[in-house]
Amino acid sequence: MTLGRLTGQSPVFQWMNLVGAAAFVVNGWWHGALPSATLNVVWALFAAGALWILWKKKGSSTSVT
Repeated sequence: MTLGRLTGQSPVFQWMNLVGAAAFVVNGWWHGALPSATLNVVWALFAAGALWILWKKKGSSTSVT
């Protein structure tokens, strides 16, 4: 994102967010850091919601000619 290659509206960016948050959930749970794990569950939900919105926008942009 720093180099302008990905934006927050990019599905790739949101998938990286989701996978990273999931990895931190597992790591936090493994080490007993439940507040951190919980925060990353919320972060993963935000990423999943963004992916859902992007998917819905993609589906609604098709037009019949």
